[in-house]
Amino acid sequence: MHIEELQERLGKLKADNDAILAKAQAEKRDLSVEEGDTFDRNQELFEATTHNIERLQKNQDHHELLAKPKGRVTKAASPAEDESLSTPRRPTINPGPNLVFEKTGGFKNLGEMAWAVRRAALDGGDVDPRLEQIAQNERLAAATTYGAEASGPDGGFAVPPEFRTAIMQTVLAEASLAGMCDQVPCSGNSFTCPVDETNPWQTSGGILANWDGEASAATQSKPSLGERSVKLNKLRCLVPMTDELLEDASAMDAYLRRKAPEKIAFKLNLAIIQGTGVGQPKGIITSGALVTVSKNNPQTADTITGKNIIEMYSRMHSGSLGNAVWLINPNVLPQLLKLSMAGTDNEGNAVTGWGSLVYLPPNGLSQSPFGTLMGRPVIHTEACETLGDVGDIIFADLKQYLLLIKSGTNPRVETSMHLWFDQDLTAFKFVLRVGGTPWWSTTQAGRDNANSTYSPFVALEAR
Repeated sequence: MHIEELQERLGKLKADNDAILAKAQAEKRDLSVEEGDTFDRNQELFEATTHNIERLQKNQDHHELLAKPKGRVTKAASPAEDESLSTPRRPTINPGPNLVFEKTGGFKNLGEMAWAVRRAALDGGDVDPRLEQIAQNERLAAATTYGAEASGPDGGFAVPPEFRTAIMQTVLAEASLAGMCDQVPCSGNSFTCPVDETNPWQTSGGILANWDGEASAATQSKPSLGERSVKLNKLRCLVPMTDELLEDASAMDAYLRRKAPEKIAFKLNLAIIQGTGVGQPKGIITSGALVTVSKNNPQTADTITGKNIIEMYSRMHSGSLGNAVWLINPNVLPQLLKLSMAGTDNEGNAVTGWGSLVYLPPNGLSQSPFGTLMGRPVIHTEACETLGDVGDIIFADLKQYLLLIKSGTNPRVETSMHLWFDQDLTAFKFVLRVGGTPWWSTTQAGRDNANSTYSPFVALEAR
């Protein structure tokens, strides 16, 4: 067993436990008995693997005590001299035989790590031993004949696990739609599982319950299972950072930790709502599980009425009403606020008290405008379509949306100084592997009215 393989095992164990905790936090509950047992078992394996790594590392250190830290593998073109390059070079660290590289790679923050990458790429620059260790851990050994992102000193270094974890926690935060979905960790490239899309009131097909007489033979039935397959997709974010920003490590650290997860989270929100399913997750409004409620007749263009809201609510699958939320584009809010006032019905006739049935912000207009609609939370997001289009307002139970998340190093984060070397920029690349699709593949017909369909995902027809 090699050190690299053991370190890869550590990453997977840590990622599995992170996924368990993230799911419990997203659902605002304690760990189940099964989750707790798995978590504890992973912790024990983590500690045992760490001990084995220390043994192998100590043996390896005996052979490297006299080895001098290597400089650049290939020589970069000399950049023009300027003030930022003439400042005193950050002193290198002699790792020694007992230096332990923690989850941060030994760096205080992401900014300090980025500064070390920049210094390593300069003509004659020394490579910080912490970067060499990260490159070894991530299997990013330097190339010998050319500068490429696959090499450490010649262009790319992986960002340590602690910083990657912080980014992932932001992507899956409560404000993100991803945090509300049914998250499933995946170690491979795809996920396949059986699904049962029968409903309780079916009289044929699937498992059935029947009233049987005394001493009569039980009526037999069998499961009716389908198959759901979801492939992982790749979401990338390439971020250039100026040398001036990198010189202020704390500013760069705060900026990158904020902006990159923000961009990734929105792109994921957009895919969950309207993804095509081709090279990206399948979205709610593009799936066969969407129920589309008809507009009123007549109804003014680009409007939402109280009747629309009531009809959307009535088409939500009854088992999902406790989890469902309203997703709206911000330009839908004025329509909802109009519904909170006693006014007129669809034909312009005065109706007293109509608004009390629809929407009223907490404490009226004096407080935050986002409250509940028909008792369910209202969440505004630019991932919804604009007012008047299908998807401008959606009533959805996101627990019925399967979000597949790659186990292990996810997101993968790397840095490269050579991509925009002539512009004094350092590139950060984020690669997140996720997949997604609604658990439901189609809508379900009602028990007494086959023309009325239900689903965990309800939208309003274009107006």
